[in-house]
Amino acid sequence: MKNYIIEESTKEECKVVNNGIIEYNASKVPFTQEPSFLQINRVIKDPNGDIRAGINSLLYCWKCLHIGALWVKEEYRQKGYGSVLLNEVEKIAKEKGCNLIQVDTFDFQAKDFYLKHGYEVFGVLDECPPKHKYYFLKKNI
Repeated sequence: MKNYIIEESTKEECKVVNNGIIEYNASKVPFTQEPSFLQINRVIKDPNGDIRAGINSLLYCWKCLHIGALWVKEEYRQKGYGSVLLNEVEKIAKEKGCNLIQVDTFDFQAKDFYLKHGYEVFGVLDECPPKHKYYFLKKNI
């Protein structure tokens, strides 16, 4: 391997890389949903419009849901907001034909919350960050 330059990618170059892997994946296992990527994001607001909690997730390619972020403002934690949001996106995903959900979380975040909702750990990274664990969970619906 000779004669190359390595440099930081631009936003457009990142899109080229992402589109390249998407095309490759589709060539190996045809996508089973349209559109191939569907964001399912929800927020809970107070009467003034301030966000109390939110969830960002992506239904991708083969009717699999990836939960990217679930957040509840500190003063509203332990009051059911996270469960309401999780149940909402699970319901929507199921209506769209989803049968597998995946999420990742650190030991100081929400592992027990997901376990309580029927998720199971399928992988763990130790010492990520140091003195902590990074969990990968799934749920068949």
